[in-house]
Amino acid sequence: MFRNQILVCGGTGCTSNHSRELIDELRAQVEKKGLQNDVEIVMTGCFGLCAAGPIVIVYPDGTFYTQVQAKDAEEILDKHIIKGELVERLLHVESDSGEHTHCLSDTEFYKKQKRVALRNCGVINPENIDEYIALDGYQALIKVLTTMTPQEVIDVVKGSGLRGRGGAGFPTGLKWQFTKNAEGDVKYVCVNADEGDPGAFMDRSVLEGDPHAVLEAMTIAAYAVGGTQGYIYVRAEYPIAVERCRIAIAQAREYGLLGENILGTGFSFDIDLRLGAGAFVCGEETALMTSIEGNRGEPRPRPPFPASKGLFGKPTLLNNVETYANIPQIILKGAEWFASMGTEKSKGTKVFALGGKIVNTGLVEIPMGTTLREIVEDIGGGVPNGKKFKAAQMGGPSGGCIPAHLIDTPVDYENLALVGAMVGSGGLIVMDENSCMVDIAKFFLDFTMDESCGKCTPCRIGTKRLYEMLDRVTQGTAKMEDLDKMVELCQYIKDNALCGLGQTAPNPVLSTLRYFRDEYEAHIAEKRCPAGVCKKLVRFAIVKDSCIGCGLCARQCPADAIYRTDYVAPGKKLAAMAINPDKCVKCGACVETCRFKAIIKE
Repeated sequence: MFRNQILVCGGTGCTSNHSRELIDELRAQVEKKGLQNDVEIVMTGCFGLCAAGPIVIVYPDGTFYTQVQAKDAEEILDKHIIKGELVERLLHVESDSGEHTHCLSDTEFYKKQKRVALRNCGVINPENIDEYIALDGYQALIKVLTTMTPQEVIDVVKGSGLRGRGGAGFPTGLKWQFTKNAEGDVKYVCVNADEGDPGAFMDRSVLEGDPHAVLEAMTIAAYAVGGTQGYIYVRAEYPIAVERCRIAIAQAREYGLLGENILGTGFSFDIDLRLGAGAFVCGEETALMTSIEGNRGEPRPRPPFPASKGLFGKPTLLNNVETYANIPQIILKGAEWFASMGTEKSKGTKVFALGGKIVNTGLVEIPMGTTLREIVEDIGGGVPNGKKFKAAQMGGPSGGCIPAHLIDTPVDYENLALVGAMVGSGGLIVMDENSCMVDIAKFFLDFTMDESCGKCTPCRIGTKRLYEMLDRVTQGTAKMEDLDKMVELCQYIKDNALCGLGQTAPNPVLSTLRYFRDEYEAHIAEKRCPAGVCKKLVRFAIVKDSCIGCGLCARQCPADAIYRTDYVAPGKKLAAMAINPDKCVKCGACVETCRFKAIIKE
């Protein structure tokens, strides 16, 4: 038994910031100082507060250190472990008050969160099945196999009100019931870990931090619906998640929790991995199954739905990672426990990947019904650098933008739909006053256009034509009547595309036209980008009375577009500079160079 544990984030974000080197150095220093019997170094999954990584937590006191590097390892051991003193310079600093926070749970980032799907992430070593078992792991599976019928399991899931966390929000228990009722001697249980939304990493973090929760849930689902084989479809760009899933599957098989005659109950079920090549369309359930079958990932018309005819033509249950991560706790704690969180129609919690113009980037898990304001201002720490909150893109490239005046909107399936957004898989990107909403819509449409599988014309051609219209707006060559044509085309794509990718692709365009039409009109009528983002509509000018005539901007200009005038500002010794708009390439080098803020965007 160790007197101290030092937990270090081993998720992708912290790993990219050298947390592996930190772990190696901590272990080396423990051995060097002879502390092997006193200190255990534990690699965990993501703690959530990615902006502060790499994160280290020292137990038993729970001291919370942030942005720790390998060079800090010796000091942590010498000062904290040996002398019992805090390393003040590494303590987390709250963005609003500037005060040090000693424990992770005391931070503003965590106070309004409720971790259910993420409960073990950052708590256990995901590569050690014993640590998962020590926190009630596989107890739900034992309960199901020894005391419950398949229908009783489904009834509990139904009663919990859990809805699919992958985007559509379809009732999970109902999907399980359809699959159970389908006729077939072979049935499949699949997990969708093909997370492709820009800025989203919820499912990746669960697989990296708590893979056994997903394995346990899939096995429970298989028992409930009559499943015989499971597949985890995960994109190959998630190497850490893939490796930890492989380790977890091997461990579960070794412990008799997967495979033939699980726990001696006569129930058999096994799970294999299938790696995706990174096609966004494979997040659509039928395209995912087509890919598992070894074919090009393209969606299939529905009906028939996968519950009756899915993978290899057999009844198939498919949920995403976060949906499954809730199942073991629902079984152990009961449907009423889960249903007590959230709202009447949106039960439980939801994980969001909080990014963009926000202080605390990272993963947050909040009860459904929490307002967008609480997420952005209280949990996220607000918009940095004194900028104003302008909008939040929710639901990834398929979602919509919520403007500042709707920041008090409750985040749940119904209320987001009313304002033209969606929960989606959980991407939440914050934008400040310097964001151009036309450019944002263009960015997301460019993504979905590029990721279209090309099978159906409305998506393949429609998104291309829509993108061209948006591009003309940002170039200043569009006409006012083009806005109505864009709305018409958006509606056509939504009504006629084959799968969810095409049907939801126009959402960013429709929501920005709904709330930020004045920006579109400024681009068209005034040939001006109000945010100063669209290069073709931006002009740089030098305020002559502010210019001291140093000429540094001219020396930095790659286009030789800056020249000296004859005007000498009052109190200045040298003639002011000016910009030739015909030669300016709008690179912005002059703005970055000028120390006197004499160059502005117009």
